[in-house]
Amino acid sequence: MYPNLYYAFQDLFGLELPFLKVFQTFGFFVAIAFLAAAYVLTIELRRREKLGWLYGIKEKIVVGKPASTGELILNGILGFLLGYKLVGLFLQWSVASQDFQGFIFSGAGSWPAGIALGALFVYLKYKDKKKHASEKPKEEMVLVMPHQRVPDFTVMAAIAGLIGAKIFHNLENWNDFKQDPWGSLISFSGLTFYGGLIVAAVVIINYARKKQINVWHLVDSAAPALMLSYGVGRMGCQFSGDGDWGIVNTHPNPFAWLPDWAWAYRYPHNVINEGIPIPGCEGKYCHMLELPVYPTPLYEIIACLILFGILWGIRKRISTPGVIFGIYLVMNGIERFFIEKIRVNTKYDIWLHPTQAEIIAALMVIGGAVLIWYCRKSFAAKKTVS
Repeated sequence: MYPNLYYAFQDLFGLELPFLKVFQTFGFFVAIAFLAAAYVLTIELRRREKLGWLYGIKEKIVVGKPASTGELILNGILGFLLGYKLVGLFLQWSVASQDFQGFIFSGAGSWPAGIALGALFVYLKYKDKKKHASEKPKEEMVLVMPHQRVPDFTVMAAIAGLIGAKIFHNLENWNDFKQDPWGSLISFSGLTFYGGLIVAAVVIINYARKKQINVWHLVDSAAPALMLSYGVGRMGCQFSGDGDWGIVNTHPNPFAWLPDWAWAYRYPHNVINEGIPIPGCEGKYCHMLELPVYPTPLYEIIACLILFGILWGIRKRISTPGVIFGIYLVMNGIERFFIEKIRVNTKYDIWLHPTQAEIIAALMVIGGAVLIWYCRKSFAAKKTVS
């Protein structure tokens, strides 16, 4: 396992690069997942724009304005935080290198560096705005297409998704949250995908409506991107060993062609230090599971990349708005429902003892099937009338 990129480069390339300890493996793959989703979403939105299914709207912008007080304050805060933490990181390397995450969320840092970099950011923003400022700022109308809003979607998905993922995870593991509320909130592990998906979807759909973007075509465009990002995100779970693994599996490997580590795995050097000490290992991440488990993140990586390929392949064959997204809901729900059968998760003490993910997955399958039926019926009726 590679808790952070330092361990990955050390093992794969034999390179000792201590600064890479800052970059957590899980966070790295989450970032790659967002970038991959943004790229795929942009491609599909452009395609639908060319077909005339999506349109842009004109927005008013002001050209030639000097830097506002708000812009200067925001840049000053950003510069201060970067200077305070990054310079502080190097000045207190011996302490920070032991626990980067703890250092980032602590009050430790360099005040002089923070103030200096904050002032520099303010000056650069002021100078840049002044360079393009005019005596009489003027208003211009520009056409903004849906694909140009992908950066907005990405930022909103990242923020709302993280909040939703944390909320749903802590609701599912309430006892753990009560024991360590602050640790549960700041930890980059312990994220519930469906929580992030639900909250991010609400925020983005609300934004799309305000910008007059056809929601049906937007969610259809997002379906392949969502499946791809989920598969890439699971790579972070697998390679870091963040605890999202399966139940104990001590059965012999029944498949001659399947490597033993793909059947049952002990996740050595996992990022959460779960299990028993590894003999002879020294350092922070020196634990492995006492008994092997199903490497469920690996299975989800493979499944979701295959499902992404299917969605990407059929997207041009289906023109009825909403159907592609309905298919995505069904696919994702079925995949997650069955993986839950061999995955470690908190079960609710109700009828059939389901997990939170099983409940949501079942609702996704039902909702997706209903959505496909509704869209086909609704849009077919509109074509008949027209």
